[in-house]
Amino acid sequence: MFRRLFSIILAFAGLIFAAGNVRAQAPSAQPDLSKLAEEAQGWLADMIRINTSNPPGNEMAVAKYISGILQKEGIPNEVLEIAPGRGVAIGRLQAGPLPDPANALLLVAHQDTVGVDPTRWTVDPFAAVIREGYLYGRGSIDDKAMLAANIATMVALKRTGARLGRDLIFLASADEEQGGAASIKVVIEKYWDKIACAYALNEGGRVVLKDGKVQYVGIQASEKVSYNVIVTTTGPSGHGSIPRPDNAVVHLAAAIAKLGTFQVPAEPNTITRRYFEQLAKIEEDDTAKWMRALEQPERLDLAVKHLSEESPMWNSMLRDSVTPTIINAGFRNNVIPSEATANLNVRMLPGHSIDALIGQFGKIVNDSQVRFKLGPDPGENAPPSDITSPLFKTIERITPQDFSGAIALPFLSTGATDSASLRLHKVQAYGLDPFPLTESDDARMHGDDERIPIESFRKGVAFLYHVVSDFASTK
Repeated sequence: MFRRLFSIILAFAGLIFAAGNVRAQAPSAQPDLSKLAEEAQGWLADMIRINTSNPPGNEMAVAKYISGILQKEGIPNEVLEIAPGRGVAIGRLQAGPLPDPANALLLVAHQDTVGVDPTRWTVDPFAAVIREGYLYGRGSIDDKAMLAANIATMVALKRTGARLGRDLIFLASADEEQGGAASIKVVIEKYWDKIACAYALNEGGRVVLKDGKVQYVGIQASEKVSYNVIVTTTGPSGHGSIPRPDNAVVHLAAAIAKLGTFQVPAEPNTITRRYFEQLAKIEEDDTAKWMRALEQPERLDLAVKHLSEESPMWNSMLRDSVTPTIINAGFRNNVIPSEATANLNVRMLPGHSIDALIGQFGKIVNDSQVRFKLGPDPGENAPPSDITSPLFKTIERITPQDFSGAIALPFLSTGATDSASLRLHKVQAYGLDPFPLTESDDARMHGDDERIPIESFRKGVAFLYHVVSDFASTK
């Protein structure tokens, strides 16, 4: 009797296990990506309408908006106030019973934007105007489009009941444009346990659209380091009717003229060499030959000259750059000021020394009336991410599936992102702005009439979902 009862129990347990195993192996439902992108476009428009120009930022309003979406979808989340009026939103889809930071993927995008001069826009920069197939608005590219795509990816995986092989964490960060009291540095310092991860996807990459077709996907694996150097000249003040050879303004102008035309010698690194090596496979022959010549020491200088002249971005990728951005002097038209200042925005290749470069400035200017001082809040000098990691390889593999004929290649971005802070915490962080953009549309970032093509936004939502789903879901 006991043996028979034991056999029945074993058989019943086997049926339960089998049923559970069938459920575990059943494929997850596939999302309607067209409908998802349409929803995401609505979220993007709503977030554009919330003015988060930095300063002051006002990110808390967007963080609460995002939290509402995640809450409605049943995605665990929280909003953290990092500074008065400035908040971040954090969400999580967990693969197992306990968090697993050693395997987790973080999706991060920032809520704040640079400011605007509305008089130079043809539309209200915070009205999310749709015109001729474009969605206009500050942040439509940088970086609220990425925010909306990240939300869409989290929502799609939750709705379809995807079986995750790793934790997926969402972070809507703050103060990226200024890097101050509410930045990701503060989040890492105070709340690392909430976003601890092994991998991250962030802004900083490119999907280059040329002649109506995606040419390549640039995966940001490294970035230049941002510094500001304050140039100060001094001299005696006096009446404007009596010119003086030691006029502080004249000496500042001469110094800036020299530094503004100074070019640091090129120094291609591992990332840029690989970028040009891969890009040469699809570029026109006249350009490709100079990309390949970077590997030939006897032709390096000539190759750098040709590539630098062809593209300002390539020029900046190949060397440390120095750009005068602000000049201040004087308080009355008829008074010679005793002091004049200027700001140099310096972008250095990772591993290079800003002190050594400032030393060069002194020799170039060679003027005892000119002083140099490193400005506050320098960038973070982070190592590059691994271009052979599983996440990088996933993006490489998905790229030609979503964009026929396109290739993926490593990219060193000339602009700074939150990824540097993550890399310093041993995170393999990559920039993947997933939206196909032409050079002219990409150039509107931080500029007037910033806009994103609606079709490109929708393709980008699908591309990001495919990458994350492939990488984070169990096979």
